[in-house]
Amino acid sequence: MTQKSENIVRYTADELREMRARGEDQTDYARLDAMTEEELEAAIASDPDEAGWEVDWSTAMAGIPGPKEQITLRIDGDIVNWFKDTGKGYQTRINTVLRRYVEAQKRA
Repeated sequence: MTQKSENIVRYTADELREMRARGEDQTDYARLDAMTEEELEAAIASDPDEAGWEVDWSTAMAGIPGPKEQITLRIDGDIVNWFKDTGKGYQTRINTVLRRYVEAQKRA
């Protein structure tokens, strides 16, 4: 186990498998199995991590996007810091947010 900060702890895949084998998993699978489909959907809808990230699969397109273009872009520091605080891949997440905005504007 490596400690990255006071609140974030990282485990390897092997460490996680060993923890699950010892019963250290915190997921209550019996409670999940007992939930109806409606209860599951309500629980997902009320999850703050899921809010605002709904995907309209009817407009999804398969394909590989073209190459990315390197640019210089000035973004407010608090915005950049928020994305950086979400971890590795923050630039990809910024790109995803911008892409979703553009796609929504095209549909509007």
